[in-house]
Amino acid sequence: MKNLSLLEIIQKIKIWETTKEKVFEYFLKRIEKYDKKLNTFNQINKNWLNKNSNHTKLQWVPIWIKDIFCEKWIKTTGSSIMLKDFIPPYESTITKKLKKDWMSSIWKLNMDEFAMWSTTENSAFKNTINPWWKNRIPWGSSWWSAASVAASLIPAALWTDTWWSIRQPASLCWVVWFKPSYWRNCRFWVLPMASSLDCPWTFTKTVQDAAFLYEIMNWEDSKENTTISWKDKIDKNIWNTKNLKWIKLWIPKEYFEDGLDNWVKKATLKAIDDLKKLWAEIIDISLPMTKYAIAAYYILVPAEVSSNLARLDGIRYGYNSKENISSLEELYTNNRWKWLWDEPKRRSILWSYVLSAWFYDAYFLKAAKVRTLIIEDFNKAFSKVDAIITPVSPEVAWEIWKKANDPLKLYLADAYTIPASLAWLPWISVPCWFANSEDKEQEKMPVWLQILTPRLQEQKLFEIANIYEQSTNWKKKIIPKWY
Repeated sequence: MKNLSLLEIIQKIKIWETTKEKVFEYFLKRIEKYDKKLNTFNQINKNWLNKNSNHTKLQWVPIWIKDIFCEKWIKTTGSSIMLKDFIPPYESTITKKLKKDWMSSIWKLNMDEFAMWSTTENSAFKNTINPWWKNRIPWGSSWWSAASVAASLIPAALWTDTWWSIRQPASLCWVVWFKPSYWRNCRFWVLPMASSLDCPWTFTKTVQDAAFLYEIMNWEDSKENTTISWKDKIDKNIWNTKNLKWIKLWIPKEYFEDGLDNWVKKATLKAIDDLKKLWAEIIDISLPMTKYAIAAYYILVPAEVSSNLARLDGIRYGYNSKENISSLEELYTNNRWKWLWDEPKRRSILWSYVLSAWFYDAYFLKAAKVRTLIIEDFNKAFSKVDAIITPVSPEVAWEIWKKANDPLKLYLADAYTIPASLAWLPWISVPCWFANSEDKEQEKMPVWLQILTPRLQEQKLFEIANIYEQSTNWKKKIIPKWY
């Protein structure tokens, strides 16, 4: 069961080779056995399983839920002490849609506090580790989902991506990530980080699993005014395409300059050679605004973060220490300073600075203009090519705590994922090989390939990724060795 994809498990249930009850129990036992090593869960549901329906899309196969999606009457904390007792009386649109198609939720996965930070070291509850090497990070705020799918504790996991929260963990843990165009999925009652960038999506084991969940989750919701109507289904014929003939792929030179680890570069270039063997036409071109993306992002996002966190004051939402205080200002200061960790505080302070009357034009307004230039860069590129190919991360997973005290180094690791986020593009990442270095431990760390297409062209994205995936045998090596 641990080597099977989501679709393979569903098929086995449909033809009575197994039952939904056995599948549910199997994954619960794996969690009990291995989660002590990974520390992936905040809460586990051992009982919730409807036994009456047999003709459903998801067949009650369990899927993990990031502790940022509100589920009715189920504790949702954002991995923060500030919400440690929060039980929402409402359901997020995404989880409601999955449950309508008979998903079995095993509840809440751990995360960096409110999805901020990137290295597993900023949860208020526990630290999750990389399923390949116990002393290394799984990367990104979505690393618990990535780690749990990589370790086959679950066949798929629901998560969110703001700038790299899905892509980086997938690339460092050896699972497939997919993120649609910004407007495809509803964010209603998902705890917000940066509302103009947040996008719910999934970790899976295969490209086809990602497409299957895409068709279920993607829909228009009047409660959330950025979603759009979409009625088309994925053309099943794309899964039969065997080559990339007539496909033009673009390799931006800015992603292969200073900062890219030599071993990651070699693995990525090898993948590009494999794409050429599949008859893809490779075009070298430039994205000149790439170098400004990180600076623009870390001005725009903290502004939105602070605005969204403002409601967590211990009165409207959040934990109230109930200490004796003399003023409303003291109440805010006491609760927020005591129950928020360093990164939410850091971003709130930065927001106050960049949006102040003295610095708004110099920072926030200028960053918004840079974002527009980045979008124009991508629009020009996609007028010439069908897709863009880049590395996901400039390096493989590093040791836990190695960079925890240096935010700037961590921010620079986002260079390959932030530009596409700012442009609201769809992306997918597939494994391309392992790093090959003199470090015996590092040479077994996975490296991934990122594929981007123009907005709202998810089907083309699935087709290219599936062709490459099917031409390799990487997915057969998906289980980390120490399991």
